[in-house]
Amino acid sequence: MAYKDGDMAIKELGSRRHRDRDYADMARAEKKQRLERNFGFLSMLGFTTTMMCTWEAVLFCNTDSMIDGGPVTLVYGFIFCWIGALVTACSLAEMASMAPTSSGQYHWVSMLAPKGQAVFLSWVTGWLDMIGWWACTASGVYFGATVTQGLLVLNYPSYVLERWQGTLLMFAGLVVCLLVNSIGARLLPKIEGLILILHIMGFFAVLIPLVYMAPHKSASYVFGTFSNTSGWKNPGLTWLIGLMGTNLPFIAEEVINASITVPWYMIGTILINGLLGFAIVISYLFCIGDPEQALNSPTGYSFIEVFFDATKSHAGASVMSAIPAALVICAAFGFLASSSRLTWAFARDKGVPFSDFLSHVSHILTKLITQVKSGSALPIRAIVFCAIITGITCLINIASSAAFNAMISLTTAGLFSSYEIAIFLMLIKKIKRDPIQYGPWSLRRWGIPMNIASISFLIIAIFFSFFPEELPVTAINMNWSIVVFAGELFIGLGWYLIHGRKQYNGPIIESGIIPVDDRSTQSGSSKD
Repeated sequence: MAYKDGDMAIKELGSRRHRDRDYADMARAEKKQRLERNFGFLSMLGFTTTMMCTWEAVLFCNTDSMIDGGPVTLVYGFIFCWIGALVTACSLAEMASMAPTSSGQYHWVSMLAPKGQAVFLSWVTGWLDMIGWWACTASGVYFGATVTQGLLVLNYPSYVLERWQGTLLMFAGLVVCLLVNSIGARLLPKIEGLILILHIMGFFAVLIPLVYMAPHKSASYVFGTFSNTSGWKNPGLTWLIGLMGTNLPFIAEEVINASITVPWYMIGTILINGLLGFAIVISYLFCIGDPEQALNSPTGYSFIEVFFDATKSHAGASVMSAIPAALVICAAFGFLASSSRLTWAFARDKGVPFSDFLSHVSHILTKLITQVKSGSALPIRAIVFCAIITGITCLINIASSAAFNAMISLTTAGLFSSYEIAIFLMLIKKIKRDPIQYGPWSLRRWGIPMNIASISFLIIAIFFSFFPEELPVTAINMNWSIVVFAGELFIGLGWYLIHGRKQYNGPIIESGIIPVDDRSTQSGSSKD
């Protein structure tokens, strides 16, 4: 009993130290702790690893790479994007250790930008980050829904794939995500830990029968074949455009001991998912059979055709295909959680329309629908708002799949642009040797080389995400993402210039260091 009491005391002391560090981090970022910290390292690693769902995304998104370069693009493009994602994660981890808040990139930009440009650049970063996460949520339910339709085509050849039916399936997935993020919020950390186990077990459940049962291609095909059916003439340009198919697989105030935990789970996520994803890339290419038949599958997904050719069984192919489809819906739980937390944080700082409404957290409503203790709260309004935005985006699929694909492609353009602004400002401060208040985790002498590598990768990824994958370009195969990206950015800028600049002054100072009633209206602070 004495040993048990001693262990409990040590555990309580460690928890107290972690809480003290969390509150100190929030105080340094001049924020009050509003959301309960439920996520530890394992649950947060599960959250981010399953949310990135790299090996699943390799199956969903390999068509672009196979059209623009074939196996060479898929293999070496994946390695290129894996390295780019890793140096980007390291660069972001350093800033996350400085200020582990739900505000993320736009808070870091506010801290790092020159005083005269800090407010505007912070707002632009927050807006880009927010629309990127909205698009990410839509992409999650989209893949889950359309793979389900592909399985219907596989099992019922008379079934006619209709976009409106896919949209209804998206709504069903979105409702599940909404319920998990509201009623099931208290269990979300445990759910994410369970999904991490399923994410890894599902990988082996797909990999083993595929490798064992499918006929194998030669190593020269997997590692040395360049095939171009896109119409682009330049091989280098074709390879870069094909990176769209290898980039998508690599796309925090509720974290315990966040300033230390967050950087490690960011890097751990990239390493774990990169290994699993690369294994699927190699296995898929060795087992692809007839590439043309797979890429032109009536199911809409080449991997469903590959699974069927390997197993020669509708049931076997259906079970194998259902695993990544279910896991991407589970990933959408995290997409909605992240988008709602960011929207709530940005609204708290007066950076979006209807800020007072969206920044509200109701302790009473949270207690009623989740049965959590009264000291915690959820941004229920922000969660519902983000679900509505995703639902409206899903409706676009009924009218035009090209327009919908342009919307969800903002995942790359929006998120990567917000990363780049923050990392670029961090690099400038390092080059100028300006004082930087680092957190417990930093890159030290590797900071500048990693920041430069990350910025270079992000520029390439963003630029080529706007290219059409095939020639000649038509209204159907045109990549409309540049139009949608510019449109959403200009809509936001219009609101900012008319109204937003009068109320957004950067992340609001909320910590107890500056009393609420005594806040000044200087840049970087504002009244609630």
